[in-house]
Amino acid sequence: MPALEEKLIDLEARLAFQEQALQELSDALAAARSEESRNALMLHRALEDLRQLRSALAASPITGDAASEPPPPHY
Repeated sequence: MPALEEKLIDLEARLAFQEQALQELSDALAAARSEESRNALMLHRALEDLRQLRSALAASPITGDAASEPPPPHY
């Protein structure tokens, strides 16, 4: 009977360890999903800024006309 009791105690300890490990994995997964959402939002904002910048550049293209440039500071 003592051997059976020891096995039961061992199984309970293993179950408690597995429950703790499962909770830690669940927390890590939730944190990773949250970080992924933040990264997706930042990427979306950066792409939108890039689109706006491209639109602004297309609306007023930069000319390479040297006459319209101010003289360099050493003149």
